[in-house]
Amino acid sequence: MPQSTAATDTAPSAGVVETDLPSRLDRLPWGRFHVLIVVALGVTWLLDGLEVTLAGAVASALKASPVLHLTNAEVGLAGSGYIAGAVLGALGFGWLTDRLGRRKLFFITLTVYLLATAATALSWNFASFVAFRFVTGAGIGGEYAAINSTIQEFTPARVRGWTDLGINGTFWVGAGAGAAGSLVLLDPGLLPPDWGWRVCFLIGAALALVILPMRAWVPESPRWLLTHGEHDDARAIVEQIETRFRDAGHTFDDRPTHALRLRARHRTPLADVFRTLFGVHRRRAFVGLSLMTAQAFFYNAIFFTYALVLTDFYGVPGDRVGQYLLPFALGNFLGPLVLGRLFDVIGRRVMIAATYALSGILLTVSGYLFAHGLLDVTTQTVSWMVIFFFASAAASSAYLTVSESFPLEIRALAIAVFYAFGTALGGIAGPAFFGRLIDTHQRGEVFTGYLVGSALMIGAAVIAAIWGVDAERKPLEHVATPLSAVSDDR
Repeated sequence: MPQSTAATDTAPSAGVVETDLPSRLDRLPWGRFHVLIVVALGVTWLLDGLEVTLAGAVASALKASPVLHLTNAEVGLAGSGYIAGAVLGALGFGWLTDRLGRRKLFFITLTVYLLATAATALSWNFASFVAFRFVTGAGIGGEYAAINSTIQEFTPARVRGWTDLGINGTFWVGAGAGAAGSLVLLDPGLLPPDWGWRVCFLIGAALALVILPMRAWVPESPRWLLTHGEHDDARAIVEQIETRFRDAGHTFDDRPTHALRLRARHRTPLADVFRTLFGVHRRRAFVGLSLMTAQAFFYNAIFFTYALVLTDFYGVPGDRVGQYLLPFALGNFLGPLVLGRLFDVIGRRVMIAATYALSGILLTVSGYLFAHGLLDVTTQTVSWMVIFFFASAAASSAYLTVSESFPLEIRALAIAVFYAFGTALGGIAGPAFFGRLIDTHQRGEVFTGYLVGSALMIGAAVIAAIWGVDAERKPLEHVATPLSAVSDDR
């Protein structure tokens, strides 16, 4: 267990360092430094929201395109291709993030995304469109692993939950931007029919091009550096951050900080990774997998096909789909912001179980009303707003859970593994499954899909309530002891 010590670092034996740097990061007040970290790195969620929204908003344009002329099933398969890319990208880039460092990878993954989404705009047939969507997803999947681990390792423990949920909520800022952009760019009076959807995909490339240089000032995670034997670099970064706060007028108190004794591990063998995830922490792994799978199916199945529901069942013109997404996105954005602080105050276990359960119950009720023709396009949109107010917080808490429940040395890969497994189980099949249900043009068939999503969410709520981790306001090293930690008796 960590012990109280003065704010100093020592090397008591070869290869072992005694350090209070993580504790010093946790004692920092929230300030401009953290805001800049959130803006430069948290844009990942905004980009994903933009991409997913565009995939839905331009569905009608893709079907009408004289070049692509996609079917409903092909639109669903393209969505599945994006998710499949995200799965493989998360695993590959997640492994590299723990091995090579957070900073290297969040440059690489953003560049991959930028090039691939720009290439999507140049697609010439269904195969090329799916291939470019796959690579775009790979960039975003890799971003999740590199970015979530970095942000959490810089964020003070007392606000980690709210910060993480708030950042995840920016997905819906991207969704709103995608919806607004599609309303303008898909207007046949503005651009030729086969140009509008192409320009839509260039929005993400332009945004990534702006963000890329902003990341240049973001330092490597001191926590990652400590576990890889680069203690001097870690200390220099923390001291620079503290100097920023002192220059801004903040005075640090004299209360003792907590020290850790760590032995450098330049790499963690994959055998150790999977033994830790599915052996030592198998209960946490079960919780994480359940949460990720449920939210992935719930979101991807519905969100990738919402435009098809609006056009096929409510007769909404394809170029007007975006306007119905804006209030939907607003509800999703407000959920994590409004409920986020409760995850730090009331606690993870209670709030995760509550938001998952409410999401599943509300979707069942809404689906029943939809199946019996009791909703019009306005009340359908309102019902989605209410459902996803809670579901957005629930989905964000899944990422929070898998990224704070496992040791520092494997955090990025843990995020990747559970994102990949959960998304593969719940996300890849979801859009294709719902695309086929919508192709039946039977409301009852679509309701069946909604019931599957609801059952997964309610089941995950029960699992979280029983086996969830009470990680609120605790340092990451207390939630999960680092693999490199050295006990006091050694």
